[in-house]
Amino acid sequence: MKILTLNTHSLVEDNYSQKLMDFVNAIAKEQPEIIALQEVNQTSSEAAVTGEISGYVPCGDFTVRGDNHVYNAAKRLEELGAHYYWTYLPMKRGYDKYDEGIAVMSRSPIIETQTVLVSGVDDYADWKTRKLLGIRTEAVPDEWFFSVHYGWWNDSDESFQSQWQRTVKYMEKYETVWLMGDFNSPAEVRKEGYDLANSSRFYDSYELAEKKDSGITVGKIIDGWRDKLSENADGMRIDHIRCSKKVIVTSSEVLFSGINYPVVSDHYGVMINYERSLV
Repeated sequence: MKILTLNTHSLVEDNYSQKLMDFVNAIAKEQPEIIALQEVNQTSSEAAVTGEISGYVPCGDFTVRGDNHVYNAAKRLEELGAHYYWTYLPMKRGYDKYDEGIAVMSRSPIIETQTVLVSGVDDYADWKTRKLLGIRTEAVPDEWFFSVHYGWWNDSDESFQSQWQRTVKYMEKYETVWLMGDFNSPAEVRKEGYDLANSSRFYDSYELAEKKDSGITVGKIIDGWRDKLSENADGMRIDHIRCSKKVIVTSSEVLFSGINYPVVSDHYGVMINYERSLV
């Protein structure tokens, strides 16, 4: 089973229309069963989409607007013969003009959604608001797949540590949980977010993978890291796919790096292939 995560940086990217199509063409070819997306934007002033929206499963009373990234990705995938079900959670104001949120897409029908507040603040006007969005599907009803986008380790107001603790506490009730997304915790940095997640028995699929590449998902210094890392940094493995159980991961590969599909965001994507039998 193939699952993928990508921080899309959508609508903000130069040449966005082309990058949307590059993303769609790659997904139509690879067709991962689950896709977790972060920084899924729509312009707050854009007209709302009316009528029935193909594949859309609401996770709340939210408006989908015409330039919504996941809406347009799903629509174009449909045109290419790849049908996806999807859900979207707007959670904060981005760049003073976007509804910024997270999304999950699935080839199998979505049977349940769940949203989780993990930040101490729940304010649409506060960019530090952080939530998780999860789904269960008909194909694998015993597994939950959550799209995640955490804060930084050293943020005194909204640290990764406090958000992670809330996550772990909430997920105790579920048997098998996948956390997929932008952890804002580089694997290269010790005694911070990456090590904390490892100690919580949420296994890093990259480390479990039988076949893998460098795993680097940010190849340059980007917004949010300019004052934290050297300009000479070689990159970071900051986007992760973690599971609450130790599964058999046959491969982990970076997508949208310019080597394996065109670059479509300021992050690269990660796709793994795993066997459902649990170790």
